Amino acid sequence: MNYPPKHHQDNDRDHIIEVIKTYPLATIVSVKDNQPLITHLPLILNEGKLVGHIDIYNPQTELLKDNNDVTILFYGPQCYISPSIYNTAQLPTWNYIRVHLKGKVKALENTQALKESLIAMTEFLEAPDHKYVLDANNPRLDANLKYIKLFEIEIDSWEGKFKLSQDKHPKDIKNARAELLRANQESITMFLDSVFA
Repeated sequence: MNYPPKHHQDNDRDHIIEVIKTYPLATIVSVKDNQPLITHLPLILNEGKLVGHIDIYNPQTELLKDNNDVTILFYGPQCYISPSIYNTAQLPTWNYIRVHLKGKVKALENTQALKESLIAMTEFLEAPDHKYVLDANNPRLDANLKYIKLFEIEIDSWEGKFKLSQDKHPKDIKNARAELLRANQESITMFLDSVFA
């Protein structure tokens, strides 16, 4: 038996790129002495490479250089799917969109490139409204450059995991999509209301 099932694999590069662009907060995993180091950072895709910035005091910074191996995870929407939403008899399941990447990381030791990259990332994350522009002459930006490292990741392996009830009846697929939208909106609201009320 093949695992994961082929209908839950989506290795269409355009689909994977859309997940990366829409949900840019990544989980970066490095391994040192058989121990994983994990950091959550936004990454942007630039000319086929992932670009990011990390605090110099983060212990993973030392591993984000020298062509070290890294695993990168991006998280799209996810939710529990109750059989009650289907038109046909089914069992409970979980639907989700995930991207798994593997690559080699390289530190870029160039202060001007770091500054330009921070400005470019801010511009990307502010899209489409661009209510804030990170000014190249901002003194706070210049003061913080010495505490940030720029790195890029050359991607070796692209893998999309899109479990969206693709193996179900067309009406059930449509219902699962609607449930994914509904459940994500509702769960965010409930979480924020309960934790930060």
